Amino acid sequence: MPEPTTRSKAARPLTTLRTFTSLSPLLRLLVLTQLAFNIGFFAVLPFLAAHLGTAIGMAGWLVGLVLGLRTFSQQGLFVVGGALADRYGVRPVVLAGCVLRIAGFAWLGYAEATWAVIGAVLLIGFAAALFSPAVESEVARQAVCREEAGEGPRTHVLALFTVAGQAGAFIGPFIGALLLGVDFRTVCLAGAAVFVLVLAGHAWLLPQRIPGRVQVRSRGGLGRLARNRRFLALCCAYGAYLLAYNQLYQLLPLEVERVTGSQAPLAWLFALSSLLVVTTQLPVTRWAGNRLDLRRSMATGLLLISAGFAVVAAARPAAWTGTVGLLPVAGYVVLLTLGQMLVAPAARAWVPDLAEPDRLGLYTGALSSISGFIVLLGSATTGTLLDTNLPPAVPWLLLALVPAAATALLPHPLRQGLGRSPVLEGRGELRDQPSTPPQTTSQPPGGERKEGPPSP
Repeated sequence: MPEPTTRSKAARPLTTLRTFTSLSPLLRLLVLTQLAFNIGFFAVLPFLAAHLGTAIGMAGWLVGLVLGLRTFSQQGLFVVGGALADRYGVRPVVLAGCVLRIAGFAWLGYAEATWAVIGAVLLIGFAAALFSPAVESEVARQAVCREEAGEGPRTHVLALFTVAGQAGAFIGPFIGALLLGVDFRTVCLAGAAVFVLVLAGHAWLLPQRIPGRVQVRSRGGLGRLARNRRFLALCCAYGAYLLAYNQLYQLLPLEVERVTGSQAPLAWLFALSSLLVVTTQLPVTRWAGNRLDLRRSMATGLLLISAGFAVVAAARPAAWTGTVGLLPVAGYVVLLTLGQMLVAPAARAWVPDLAEPDRLGLYTGALSSISGFIVLLGSATTGTLLDTNLPPAVPWLLLALVPAAATALLPHPLRQGLGRSPVLEGRGELRDQPSTPPQTTSQPPGGERKEGPPSP
């Protein structure tokens, strides 16, 4: 059990600044890294499709192909970046990713031919496939170390990491919109400049060797991952969440267009989602940490997301328009965002308990790659539904069933209490193997989890 002083410290009101200042210098650097990554990236991405269609003159299908290739080169190759981080360490992989992102943005700013645009976006995507799994896995590793030292639940750190990413996604488009008044090339070069600063900062501050890291010692990591049914179940449940979140860009714009005759309200709905995450993520995470284990936190979040789709499905037959018609979609955005705030930190916090100690990067990358593939299949299916003559409420209703059904996929903990994470043990076996006998730990008054989530 943590020392009483640690417990009273953890019981103080959770604020972004207090949580950030309590982190180690390495964790503070990694959290700021996520903020900077998203500022640079989202300064460019929202304006890419319009640039390709108007300035470059690409056909609509080709614009979609280019955007899809960028997503594949990023999300689909996360598992590669994670494996490289396990093999070579965080520093070289992050620095290499920054160099490639700088080159990709600069190339995109000057690219005019189709082949050049495709090459640039592939480079931009692969850069993220390098540095994102490296950073995310090290944040998870350090969060587990803090938890084991009695410095607070790992979900607090991962929630702060989510806040930093969302803040960057909120700030980036404003910077890009200001610079777009010059031209798109200036936007791209500004994005590259952000990554120049990130590269310089990490070359100076990121340690050559991080204490406590366990390097890859054997082959066969992918084979063991493919046989890890508990981890694959988590990936499927997380993929259901990402598929639902992706509807912010697929179903929501169509509904907003129908309701108002314009997509202008989308900007306000996206801003609402970002502000909710930035202002309430940490309090929500603390509430969940006091009352829910990781499985229940994810299950609750998935059910909230399901309820968001059900709200629109229930209102859709009324065919409301105008301000009244925006109320159901606003409810959907709020419920989806609340669900996201429960699901995302819990899923990332769960990975170290299911991963091998020397393969956390691989498992972190695989979580994104596998769930990204699920989103690809699910989005194609959703598009097919939209092309049919089914009642308009049906796609929303079916998508409400997906996260609700995904709650059944969540693995049940085989131990009560986290005990000691395999990431810290440095052993090859998984902590949650069935051969390990169940143990019990007592909960402190008030239900606050000190040693990990209790068994449901």
